[in-house]
Amino acid sequence: MGFLDGLMGNATEMNLEDLKEELSEILIEGEVIEKGYKVLRDYFVFSSQRLILVDKQGVTGKKVEYHSILYKSIRHFSIETAGTFDADSELKLWIAGSSMPLTKQFAKNSSNILEVQRTLAKYLLNL
Repeated sequence: MGFLDGLMGNATEMNLEDLKEELSEILIEGEVIEKGYKVLRDYFVFSSQRLILVDKQGVTGKKVEYHSILYKSIRHFSIETAGTFDADSELKLWIAGSSMPLTKQFAKNSSNILEVQRTLAKYLLNL
């Protein structure tokens, strides 16, 4: 189901070794990837130090934008599940120093947005 989940915008958990290899030039010494989720071509990566959002752009996905967000700078987050007429669910992150939230879309039938939310809450609450 992983391929179909990716096409539908559902978050699927990623292989940590693959992520470690792909992000080897981004990670600092001693930083450990603990969880990663893929939504279409984008990733949510939870490391021991920060949340890394990987945004693959363009037709080929070779252009990549990395958002590095310290857990302590996330002031508020919310999830919005899809209703009857909504096309998708959303995760919103309010970052210190920014008035507008960072918004990521999930497919309407994605129950995995709850898993991403649960993982985010774990890191923000230091559990």
